Amino acid sequence: MELLITVVVLGIIVAVALPSFMDSIRKGRRSEAFAALSALQQAQERWRSNNAVYADTLTKVNISSPTGPGGYYALDIITSSATGYEVKATAVSGTSQVKDGPCANLSVQVNGGNIKYASCATCTTFTYAASDVCWSR
Repeated sequence: MELLITVVVLGIIVAVALPSFMDSIRKGRRSEAFAALSALQQAQERWRSNNAVYADTLTKVNISSPTGPGGYYALDIITSSATGYEVKATAVSGTSQVKDGPCANLSVQVNGGNIKYASCATCTTFTYAASDVCWSR
């Protein structure tokens, strides 16, 4: 009987603690997307210093892999022009980051030197603001 009670108590603890633990893991892995997008921003600025427009492909800015170092996010340049660009990091299908709720897709928009951030669970276009809940530190 005591063993049964112990198993039930452990089961309840695991059921409560595991989702919180996985959310913490996802939040930690989100830093991969932040770092990859930051590197992409820097690469865009280097490209623009030598060209009339921002780069429209990852290969132009010497990013050979479309995924981040951990393989949790895929990078893409959505738009580019002479005055700005929009880049995104999308959680890779089959990874736990897909379940990162409103932070599964992260994006940065630079326009005329102004930077805006956005995020969404599943979207085709982003709604940008000066701050975003997923981007808060």
